[in-house]
Amino acid sequence: MAIDPQAQFVLDLIIKSGRPPLHTLTPAEARQVYRDTREVLQIPVPDVASVQDRKIPGPNGPIPIRYFRPKGSQAGDVLPVLVYFHGGGWVIGDLDTHDIICRLLGNHAGVAVISVDYRMGPEHKFPAAVEDAFAATRWVADQAGALGLDGSRIAVGGDSAGGNLSAVVTLLARDRGPKLSYQLLIYPGTDMTSDTESLKRFADGYMLTRDGMRWFMGHYLRGPADGEDWRASPLKAPDLSGLPPAHILTAGFDPLMDEGKAYADRLAAAGVPVNYRCYEGMIHGFFGMTGPIETARKAIAEAGLALRRAFAGAAEGRLSSSAAD
Repeated sequence: MAIDPQAQFVLDLIIKSGRPPLHTLTPAEARQVYRDTREVLQIPVPDVASVQDRKIPGPNGPIPIRYFRPKGSQAGDVLPVLVYFHGGGWVIGDLDTHDIICRLLGNHAGVAVISVDYRMGPEHKFPAAVEDAFAATRWVADQAGALGLDGSRIAVGGDSAGGNLSAVVTLLARDRGPKLSYQLLIYPGTDMTSDTESLKRFADGYMLTRDGMRWFMGHYLRGPADGEDWRASPLKAPDLSGLPPAHILTAGFDPLMDEGKAYADRLAAAGVPVNYRCYEGMIHGFFGMTGPIETARKAIAEAGLALRRAFAGAAEGRLSSSAAD
């Protein structure tokens, strides 16, 4: 399979721009470069019914969130919700860099989206991001009624580092609550100790690089031992049974492809329903490149449809259960 021409166009565009590799920058510099790059690779901001920024209680101070209600919804509608964690290697990214992804997912799925601006390294090392992600998910469940949300239909999702956090949150929620309906894992990092074939094949030249991954992990983890912790590497969790159904997507030219597929396989082996999709010609990060890459727009639409169907199934199951009672 050859790389998609539109994905190659993005790679060529980045080279022509003279953008320095992120791993050569300070975290502050990398965050700004990432913001600037995202702006030129995305479609115009889609309309939604409403959007609200606020701060919620966290384990170490307030957590900023952005609450979207999808286009076509009414103020009194009680909506299912996707709690979304942005990508960026636990070091870069924010509510603005992933604003368009959240709007599109919400509109395609017909659901509310709450985007979480969790603490990041190097200022806040592992497991700060995990603690914030889980705290935000529990807050959404606790406050669902006041927010106009259906607390029985909550999904978590995210891309890359956000996919990692989503996987970890589902494990924590299985054991501690709240009950989650679905997980959307977009080219997730699942094993920080891996040396997979895809990591070797795509170590350089395809957006996310091996040097970049080392830079991210170096800023996020307190030391190598953290990589062995399943809260950093959910593929190392001893038991994946009892988790909510998953939609997992990977990219064919992504160093994280193999570990994303490995996590999908382990979920399936544990009896978890999994819809796995590899976008063969794509690169890491393509999901947010909605401007130049048509497949990005299709992938978001497919993920939105998966969410819509999952929440419809959850509602039907709840009604069937009520009728049986």
